[in-house]
Amino acid sequence: MRLQQRPAQTLSISYFLFSIFFLTAGCGAPGEPQPPTPPVPQAIADLTAKQAGDGVLLTFTMPGKSTLGEKLQQVPGFEVLRGTLRADGTPDPKSFRVVDTVPGALVTRYSERGQVQFIDPVSPTDPQLRSGQPFVYRVRTLFTAKRPSPDSKDVTLDLSPVAERISALDASLTEQGLNLKWPAPTRTSAGEPLPAIKEYHVYRGELDPATASVAASDPQRAKWKSPLLQLGATSTTDYRDSGFDYGKTYAYAVRSLISSPGGAVESGDSPLAIVTPKDTFPPAAPEGIVAAIQPGATPGSAAVELSWSINVESDLAGYRVYRSEQQGARGALLTPELLPSPAYRDNSVEYGQHWYTVTAVDRSGNESPGSLLVAVEVAQPSR
Repeated sequence: MRLQQRPAQTLSISYFLFSIFFLTAGCGAPGEPQPPTPPVPQAIADLTAKQAGDGVLLTFTMPGKSTLGEKLQQVPGFEVLRGTLRADGTPDPKSFRVVDTVPGALVTRYSERGQVQFIDPVSPTDPQLRSGQPFVYRVRTLFTAKRPSPDSKDVTLDLSPVAERISALDASLTEQGLNLKWPAPTRTSAGEPLPAIKEYHVYRGELDPATASVAASDPQRAKWKSPLLQLGATSTTDYRDSGFDYGKTYAYAVRSLISSPGGAVESGDSPLAIVTPKDTFPPAAPEGIVAAIQPGATPGSAAVELSWSINVESDLAGYRVYRSEQQGARGALLTPELLPSPAYRDNSVEYGQHWYTVTAVDRSGNESPGSLLVAVEVAQPSR
């Protein structure tokens, strides 16, 4: 029995239909377009670490490119890993654990002058700290947990005992400046006897007033116009700041400094003292007022010329002159606009007894008490 051969065209069509069926069955029905695979950021190249109170301050620059050299269109998040050293002094890869993760949307909270500054708090009762083992850190960035960047280089440091945080910080405003006071700590953060305190470091930063209330509970969430920077040092538990500007919102913190085998170390920050100083202190009353009667602008009229010593306040805005026809009373204001210089000519004076007084006004609108009254008697011209 002979088999009948199929035409070549029939075989080609069958093969084409079989291929379409195979591809459709293998791939499934078409679906929604898949998002592009997130890039893998480059490794952080400049990680540094130093002790900051009961914690470690990590500083680094976020990568701007992917491992393929492409510019990153968004800011990645980052993970902080902490580990230990092996007996031979090299990092133990199995010891590293993620201690914190910061998503990309929150990275700006930790950014300052183009770098991330992140503090990893270390409990004074941490077994690694109590055993004296060095701490090893590495950081990596990521858009997705499945595709992190390569790890940064490892940084290693030893942590020393620090003084407990100062428990309270009080601020009061006087005419001489803003006075800070705090209680002296008596032990380390771990509750051990405290070595002698070398000195206290006072820090000040400027806040956006709208976030001042937030800063008290969570400084990282506040908007800082300028970060906390050391303002001065003192060996006593008080400090006066005379270099502030009225109307700005400031945050103050104090840290204790003690000696350790690795060098002097600061404690953590005291509670923030947040103040917006307002100038309620008037200038001193003008002194040395002298009055002289001069001929007026028209025949038979008179004018009174006043002069006095210049005030020394740096925020002086000007002077006001008052005239009264009754002794002991301030009288009427003669100068609706502030006088920039310590002199005034009264061309509206009439015949009779008059008393003049002068006040000084600062840029905040505070007006001084009146100067000593100066009496002037303008006599009628003889006929």
